[in-house]
Amino acid sequence: MLTLPSSVRIYVAAEPVDLRLGFDGLAAATRRLIEQSPMNGHLFVFLNRRRNRVKVLVWDRTGWLLLYKRLERGTFALPREPMVGQRHVEVDAGELGLILEGLDLRGARRRERWYRRADSEPTTVATAAASH
Repeated sequence: MLTLPSSVRIYVAAEPVDLRLGFDGLAAATRRLIEQSPMNGHLFVFLNRRRNRVKVLVWDRTGWLLLYKRLERGTFALPREPMVGQRHVEVDAGELGLILEGLDLRGARRRERWYRRADSEPTTVATAAASH
Protein backbone atom coordinates (compact mmCIF):
# COMPACT_ATOMS: atom_id res chain seq x y z
CA MET A 1 0.00 0.00 0.00
CA LEU A 2 1.23 3.47 -0.83
CA THR A 3 1.38 6.13 1.86
CA LEU A 4 1.04 9.55 0.27
CA PRO A 5 0.65 13.03 1.73
CA SER A 6 -2.79 14.58 1.22
CA SER A 7 -1.27 17.20 -1.08
CA VAL A 8 -0.47 14.54 -3.71
CA ARG A 9 -3.19 14.13 -6.30
CA ILE A 10 -3.72 10.96 -8.31
CA TYR A 11 -4.92 11.13 -11.91
CA VAL A 12 -6.03 8.07 -13.90
CA ALA A 13 -6.07 8.49 -17.68
CA ALA A 14 -9.49 7.52 -19.04
CA GLU A 15 -8.09 6.52 -22.44
CA PRO A 16 -5.90 3.43 -22.84
CA VAL A 17 -2.18 4.03 -23.35
CA ASP A 18 0.48 1.92 -25.04
CA LEU A 19 2.36 0.67 -21.99
CA ARG A 20 5.48 -0.06 -24.03
CA LEU A 21 6.13 3.65 -23.43
CA GLY A 22 8.82 4.46 -20.90
CA PHE A 23 9.39 7.50 -18.73
CA ASP A 24 9.50 10.09 -21.52
CA GLY A 25 6.56 8.64 -23.45
CA LEU A 26 4.37 8.52 -20.34
CA ALA A 27 5.43 12.07 -19.42
CA ALA A 28 4.24 13.16 -22.88
CA ALA A 29 0.98 11.22 -22.36
CA THR A 30 0.55 13.05 -19.05
CA ARG A 31 0.75 16.39 -20.83
CA ARG A 32 -1.52 15.26 -23.70
CA LEU A 33 -4.21 13.22 -21.89
CA ILE A 34 -4.27 14.58 -18.36
CA GLU A 35 -3.13 18.11 -19.22
CA GLN A 36 -0.80 18.34 -16.22
CA SER A 37 2.92 18.83 -15.83
CA PRO A 38 4.39 15.37 -15.16
CA MET A 39 7.03 16.92 -12.88
CA ASN A 40 4.58 18.39 -10.34
CA GLY A 41 4.91 15.47 -7.89
CA HIS A 42 1.44 14.04 -8.47
CA LEU A 43 0.83 10.41 -9.54
CA PHE A 44 -0.29 9.63 -13.07
CA VAL A 45 -1.89 6.25 -13.73
CA PHE A 46 -2.19 4.65 -17.17
CA LEU A 47 -4.00 1.48 -18.22
CA ASN A 48 -3.50 -0.56 -21.38
CA ARG A 49 -6.35 -1.33 -23.80
CA ARG A 50 -7.08 -4.74 -22.23
CA ARG A 51 -6.90 -3.16 -18.74
CA ASN A 52 -4.83 -5.99 -17.34
CA ARG A 53 -1.72 -3.81 -16.93
CA VAL A 54 -1.15 -0.50 -15.20
CA LYS A 55 1.78 1.92 -14.97
CA VAL A 56 2.07 4.72 -12.42
CA LEU A 57 4.45 7.59 -13.18
CA VAL A 58 5.71 10.09 -10.61
CA TRP A 59 8.52 12.63 -10.40
CA ASP A 60 10.13 12.78 -6.92
CA ARG A 61 12.51 15.79 -7.26
CA THR A 62 15.50 13.55 -8.06
CA GLY A 63 14.13 11.50 -10.94
CA TRP A 64 11.29 9.47 -12.35
CA LEU A 65 9.65 6.55 -10.56
CA LEU A 66 7.66 4.03 -12.56
CA LEU A 67 5.45 1.39 -10.96
CA TYR A 68 4.23 -1.38 -13.28
CA LYS A 69 1.72 -4.11 -12.47
CA ARG A 70 0.15 -6.92 -14.50
CA LEU A 71 -2.90 -8.82 -13.26
CA GLU A 72 -2.71 -12.55 -13.91
CA ARG A 73 -6.53 -12.73 -14.01
CA GLY A 74 -9.19 -10.08 -14.34
CA THR A 75 -8.93 -6.42 -15.25
CA PHE A 76 -8.40 -3.03 -13.64
CA ALA A 77 -11.47 -0.78 -13.54
CA LEU A 78 -11.90 2.95 -13.19
CA PRO A 79 -13.79 3.77 -9.97
CA ARG A 80 -16.24 5.91 -11.96
CA GLU A 81 -16.74 6.90 -15.55
CA PRO A 82 -15.28 10.26 -16.57
CA MET A 83 -17.71 13.03 -17.41
CA VAL A 84 -18.25 13.83 -21.09
CA GLY A 85 -15.10 15.45 -22.47
CA GLN A 86 -13.06 14.56 -19.39
CA ARG A 87 -9.87 12.64 -20.22
CA HIS A 88 -9.00 11.54 -16.70
CA VAL A 89 -10.48 10.60 -13.34
CA GLU A 90 -9.03 11.80 -10.04
CA VAL A 91 -8.88 9.24 -7.21
CA ASP A 92 -7.54 9.22 -3.66
CA ALA A 93 -4.76 6.99 -2.30
CA GLY A 94 -7.21 4.47 -0.85
CA GLU A 95 -9.00 4.09 -4.17
CA LEU A 96 -5.67 3.68 -5.98
CA GLY A 97 -4.70 0.90 -3.59
CA LEU A 98 -7.96 -0.91 -4.29
CA ILE A 99 -7.61 -0.38 -8.04
CA LEU A 100 -4.11 -1.89 -7.92
CA GLU A 101 -5.59 -4.89 -6.10
CA GLY A 102 -7.90 -5.39 -9.09
CA LEU A 103 -11.11 -4.46 -7.26
CA ASP A 104 -13.96 -2.87 -9.20
CA LEU A 105 -15.09 0.22 -7.26
CA ARG A 106 -17.95 1.30 -9.53
CA GLY A 107 -20.58 -0.08 -7.17
CA ALA A 108 -18.84 0.98 -3.98
CA ARG A 109 -20.43 3.57 -1.72
CA ARG A 110 -18.34 5.83 0.51
CA ARG A 111 -19.56 6.17 4.10
CA GLU A 112 -19.87 9.49 5.89
CA ARG A 113 -16.57 10.80 7.23
CA TRP A 114 -15.81 12.55 10.49
CA TYR A 115 -13.75 15.70 10.78
CA ARG A 116 -13.17 18.29 13.48
CA ARG A 117 -13.66 21.99 12.95
CA ALA A 118 -11.49 24.16 15.20
CA ASP A 119 -14.52 25.91 16.76
CA SER A 120 -16.89 22.97 17.31
CA GLU A 121 -17.43 19.34 18.20
CA PRO A 122 -16.72 16.55 15.69
CA THR A 123 -19.30 16.36 12.94
CA THR A 124 -19.98 14.40 9.75
CA VAL A 125 -19.25 15.81 6.32
CA ALA A 126 -22.97 15.58 5.45
CA THR A 127 -23.97 17.50 8.60
CA ALA A 128 -21.34 20.18 8.04
CA ALA A 129 -22.42 20.69 4.43
CA ALA A 130 -26.05 21.09 5.47
CA SER A 131 -25.22 23.73 8.09
CA HIS A 132 -23.42 26.06 5.68
